[in-house]
Amino acid sequence: MTQMIPVLDFGSQTAQLIVRRLREIGVYSELIPHDAPAHTIAHDQLAGIVLSGGPASVYDDGAPQMPEWVLQSSVPVLGICYGMQLQSYALGGRVVRAAQREYGNASITATCTHPLFAGLETTQQVWMSHGDHIESLPNGFTPLASNPSTPFAAMANDAKRWYGIQFHPEVVHTPHGRDILRHFALTICGATPSWQASSFVAEAVERIKAQVGTGKVICGLSGGVDSAVAALLIHKAIGDNLTCVFVDNGLLRLNEAEQVIHTFRDSMGIKLIAVDASDEFLGALAGVSDPERKRKIIGEKFVRVFEREANKIDGATFLAQGTLYPDVIESKAPDRQKGVTIKTHHNVGGLPDDMTLTLVEPLRYLFKDEVRAAGIELGLAEDWVWRHPFPGPGLAVRILGPITRERADILRLADNIFISELRTAGLYRQTQQAFAVLLPVQSVGVMGDGRTYADVIALRAITTEDFMTADWAHLPYEFLAHVSNRIVNEVAGVNRVVYDISSKPPATIEWE
Repeated sequence: MTQMIPVLDFGSQTAQLIVRRLREIGVYSELIPHDAPAHTIAHDQLAGIVLSGGPASVYDDGAPQMPEWVLQSSVPVLGICYGMQLQSYALGGRVVRAAQREYGNASITATCTHPLFAGLETTQQVWMSHGDHIESLPNGFTPLASNPSTPFAAMANDAKRWYGIQFHPEVVHTPHGRDILRHFALTICGATPSWQASSFVAEAVERIKAQVGTGKVICGLSGGVDSAVAALLIHKAIGDNLTCVFVDNGLLRLNEAEQVIHTFRDSMGIKLIAVDASDEFLGALAGVSDPERKRKIIGEKFVRVFEREANKIDGATFLAQGTLYPDVIESKAPDRQKGVTIKTHHNVGGLPDDMTLTLVEPLRYLFKDEVRAAGIELGLAEDWVWRHPFPGPGLAVRILGPITRERADILRLADNIFISELRTAGLYRQTQQAFAVLLPVQSVGVMGDGRTYADVIALRAITTEDFMTADWAHLPYEFLAHVSNRIVNEVAGVNRVVYDISSKPPATIEWE
């Protein structure tokens, strides 16, 4: 029986990172709505419980409260940020608005004789993000850490086996955060670190079989690693009852269609239908500049194409997608209503309400690194496993402003130069995502002896562990100069290249 430590979701943008960290430790975890009914929880598999952070104040009307089943549970509970405040509030402590809010890096002094902090430095750097703090602890709790702004940065009730930390151990900005979570999961909860990608593959195949049965599935194959792994999982589960549909929406990378068709139809033997719907997509997007409208239009168009193709296959009632959890988090999907919408992803919030196909999303609660591990387990070629992410809406969200076929062609060529040069220089695997963006402005230039007024290309490359936070890639100046020179000289209509040095946050990875 698989042990698990679920994370109850109170709306934090980094809640799924807690799940990811626990899985990295080897303990299976899932993100569960905080108000999920008790009967939906596999109580006989619980090794512990984690309460996530969230944007609310525990004392406000309508704020999420502690589930009764958690109060009655006998397993260890770890509260993080809002979760810690909720523990205190539910058990008689006092939570108030802090005189001085803490956002960002902070230093704490911890009691390192306690199992939660065992073997760590007394003074630690952590990442805080809270406007409230605990003024008085509930009976039975003792403080484990503090700083001048936060008198109770961590707390424990060893008899009850409840623990709280005000900072966020799941983010990379808390250097010892993984150690703290490991201590909780393995030492305090006594969980066995047995979860790995191979076990996910086996369980995902069984889930797909249970959901689909003898039905037939249409899989929207984009050519990225996410949809590729989803397709392989479903093919492993139901074989020829899967038909992949690859849609050329006119917004693909250079030679993308040919590569996808060759890889999946010719090399892997998966049934694949290729549909050229570029005129349909570009026509619907004509004159549209707002990125949310772009995503919704594209999401709706994809579904309509899939529905048309499904109607040609007797019994095809399911639509499979390679949706990952960062998409769900940023889009505030129906099963995660406590979050704040950052942007709508075409395959989550952009889906039409009246779609007739039932979704199959085997990767919905995975991060990119877990998908890659699953891809390797399934035998996907390494070059495909390590392809950089490409958004479902394609170049539509990298063409800022109105979309035309001509602007898409300009961006396609510029992007291909950038990516090919990254590969040649051995820098592709050192970045986790890189691409070109066509800006909605033109600038004055001089080419030859004449004045130009032409387009601007922005280059974006990032380094990240989880795609929830990211830093801009510090590429060599000589490399950037070479790429810029090639783009300006080889892509007609471009006379200026800039490099994006924004991190996430405050920026997102994509520009739209």
